Amino acid sequence: MFWSLAILAYLLGSLSFAILLSRVTGNPDPRMSGSGNAGATNMLRLAGKKLAILTLLGDLCKGLVPVLIAHLAGLSLQQQAWIGLYAVLGHLFPLYFRFRGGKGVATAAGMLLGLYPPAALLAIAAWGLTFYLTRTSSLAALIATPLTLPLLAWQEPEALLPMSVLTLLIVWRHRGNLRDLFAGRERHF
Repeated sequence: MFWSLAILAYLLGSLSFAILLSRVTGNPDPRMSGSGNAGATNMLRLAGKKLAILTLLGDLCKGLVPVLIAHLAGLSLQQQAWIGLYAVLGHLFPLYFRFRGGKGVATAAGMLLGLYPPAALLAIAAWGLTFYLTRTSSLAALIATPLTLPLLAWQEPEALLPMSVLTLLIVWRHRGNLRDLFAGRERHF
């Protein structure tokens, strides 16, 4: 059951809502325009609020649905977290789009929402506050994701290892943003 759900999660995660919505609406491929990222932030820049919100909701659901299915199937919290991580891997490296996907933040938020809602709310609040203060989406993601780890270590230690791997992946996917942040040339809203 675990491996079947992990594969399903990866395949679901591979659906890139940014790319699909861009194709349907005639907007440029987000991987070729703006920041080059297939995610909600770049969709906001390229196609406006409506498509950005639809991308965000789609990406969020990609992380949430597999975790909920794993929960309903009776898998342990750690197994649910690994399955959620497979959904994020699908978003980062989508099978259907030549393995060029987004940065995984919204899909990770959906995963967290399914695993332990207080951690998701902490991440969303940290992201929102950081974004409000800095107007920098990448910095908000880089602060919000690791901030959940102490809470998970305390309340849901079974999910800590998969979430730590997820945090490392998100930081790694933001390595270009980190360089730009340190150089003072990161994009702001």
